[in-house]
Amino acid sequence: QVHLVESGGGLVQAGGSLRLSCVASGSILSIGYMGWYRQAPRRQRELVALITRDGNITYADSVKGRFVISRDNTKITVYLQMNSLKLEDTGVYYCHARSYESYWGQGTQVTVSS
Repeated sequence: QVHLVESGGGLVQAGGSLRLSCVASGSILSIGYMGWYRQAPRRQRELVALITRDGNITYADSVKGRFVISRDNTKITVYLQMNSLKLEDTGVYYCHARSYESYWGQGTQVTVSS
């Protein structure tokens, strides 16, 4: 079992920045990769960024050059630094971990205003 807790969401003006954090606990050694997904109103949940156990990183095209995913050396906390935020970045951001099963955090709201 893996338990994920996100933090760092909020309201920000377009062009601003936010940093999300996701702390993992439980069977963290079994995690193959962790990442962030988001879900905007009336849209499907989509991948934002992920980082594998080996440090390989994938970004959605829509966030390349603006968002940075990273983790601490203990591999317990994963961060998502979001810069140059746009209105279309608004949504609920979910932390995800994949081991033998998929695990999700409770989600944190990010709202970008004009």
